[in-house]
Amino acid sequence: MAPILACAMWGGMTLGGCAGGDFGRTRNNAVTDDMHRWVGVEATGSVGLKSSDFQLTDIERQLRDQAYPLIEPPHSRPLWKSVFGDYKPIESPWRQNVVLDRTAYGRLLIDEPHRSHTSRYAVLMDDVRNDILRFESFYATASRITELDRKRAASLKLVSALEPKERGDANARMDENALIVQWVEQCLQRRVASYKWALERLVIHAPDNTAASADMLINELASQANAAAGTLVPVRPGRALRVGG
Repeated sequence: MAPILACAMWGGMTLGGCAGGDFGRTRNNAVTDDMHRWVGVEATGSVGLKSSDFQLTDIERQLRDQAYPLIEPPHSRPLWKSVFGDYKPIESPWRQNVVLDRTAYGRLLIDEPHRSHTSRYAVLMDDVRNDILRFESFYATASRITELDRKRAASLKLVSALEPKERGDANARMDENALIVQWVEQCLQRRVASYKWALERLVIHAPDNTAASADMLINELASQANAAAGTLVPVRPGRALRVGG
């Protein structure tokens, strides 16, 4: 089965479907507690594994909710932050064999009409700053889940009359959680590359002293991604997700 390619598709991808209600707000039936459950299903399915049938715990649901904005290409849904507008999980395009286009974010940023050139820098810096905050929250949640999954794995040896289906679902959920973490880490590296390309072009198109501040923010995000990479060792080693590009 082809590897997940979500964060390779920086441009041209839209979240179709019509979930918009009155005044552009998402209809109630489009926003559910498990609206991002598909993130784990897609992660395991991309490497040929079956997802767990266990219900999500509160923290597992939180992990998926926090993962979504980090694996979604920047600018593909400008209003996602307020949960307004249309919402639909991106599905089959993630499995297409496409090449990472790290230039798409920057081209869109430069081509979009802006009142002044400084607003382009402001948008870039806001996007990077938001990613820093999002990843900090995501990583804290991922660390807690990794510890809980270690306890889950230890408990499997102690449960009496454990059914094969239960063991399989428990193992599948641990794989699912670990693959989501890997997915976010890899997508974060792609986001950094796109932000760097965008800043380099902004400096050429519209030189401004703000570029130095933007560069510092991007480097902070890069350091955050590098420091976190591989630190949360999967409970069940050998399940490795590789994002294409």
